[in-house]
Amino acid sequence: MLSGRGPEATGPKVAPFDPADAGLREHFEVSGLQDNVLFGRLREPVRGSIAALRRWFAERGLVAWVSPEEEGHSIVVRPVPRLAPPRRWVNLLLFALTVLTTLFVGAFQMGRNPIAAPLEIVYGFPFSLSILLILGSHELGHYLVARRLGVDATLPYFLPVPHPMTGTMGAFIKMRSPVPDKGALVRVGIAGPLVGFLVAVPVTVVGLALSRVVEAGPEMAGISLGSSLVFRLLSWLRFGSLPEGQDVMLHPVAFAGWLGFFVTALNLLPAGQLDGGHIVYAIAGRFRKALGWVVIGALLLLGRFWLGWPFWAVLIALFGLRHPRPLDTVSPLTALDKWLAVVALVLLVLTFMPAPFGAVRI
Repeated sequence: MLSGRGPEATGPKVAPFDPADAGLREHFEVSGLQDNVLFGRLREPVRGSIAALRRWFAERGLVAWVSPEEEGHSIVVRPVPRLAPPRRWVNLLLFALTVLTTLFVGAFQMGRNPIAAPLEIVYGFPFSLSILLILGSHELGHYLVARRLGVDATLPYFLPVPHPMTGTMGAFIKMRSPVPDKGALVRVGIAGPLVGFLVAVPVTVVGLALSRVVEAGPEMAGISLGSSLVFRLLSWLRFGSLPEGQDVMLHPVAFAGWLGFFVTALNLLPAGQLDGGHIVYAIAGRFRKALGWVVIGALLLLGRFWLGWPFWAVLIALFGLRHPRPLDTVSPLTALDKWLAVVALVLLVLTFMPAPFGAVRI
């Protein structure tokens, strides 16, 4: 998951610059200036003009957001914000705490009690390593692509919680500077889920190899889990079609893989500040808010299968459906960006499950 920032539409006048400057007018036909907003038209080729204007404003300590208008284009200009140095010790502390909480959960999943016998916490290593590998890969995918595209992004913030099933609420990075354009928004948005998914697949394969088939029954310990399409396929490849009365007892590593797919689906929900919301912003344009409300309504309806879906609906609504604008909302998406959006949709279909917990057994 990632969050970002955008411009204020209005505000005080910025550092002075000359709208009649030849370097500006070479790439932008100025027709008006109101406070910190330039009006006019970009000169062809548009992408080249936007890149040149970005450099022109940067040399003057300014950052510019270029947007289409009914007649021409507008440029919102703001001073480059002064960012505080990153506090990496916070990232390290949260990561260390998440290692601890996931070790505890993993040890309990192995039938150990690290509270009564502290040294038994080492039995939680397989689950802890697996889930942190998946979550860390997801966030590093965002981080590396963001930095490659010139976005100032933080290192991952892991979220340790004393949850008896997971020990963590996942992780996120924060984009401290605007995304260059809609294409970059798609690439940063898909990078995390795609890398996390690619890591979750081999983790699940290893975990299923360590899992075993047992006789199912009301006395069987554990929680029944829903099964996404990809997890069902991997389970079938490992165990085939199980006869009536038998079930799979998942090894903690397999459960970590299951969680990895679940996290992928959650992040790809096409709304708000989720990864899917970033991609939809780039694809759907002005229809993104309407789609966001459709997603919220669908999650509320899915509450009949799992009460967690209404919680996520409320969370998305509370954080809002507004989205920080990229610096360039004029340039169209490339064919690659559109294909990446299709990949995101395919990943959502493969990993989504209406009833993740308390459902029929896999």
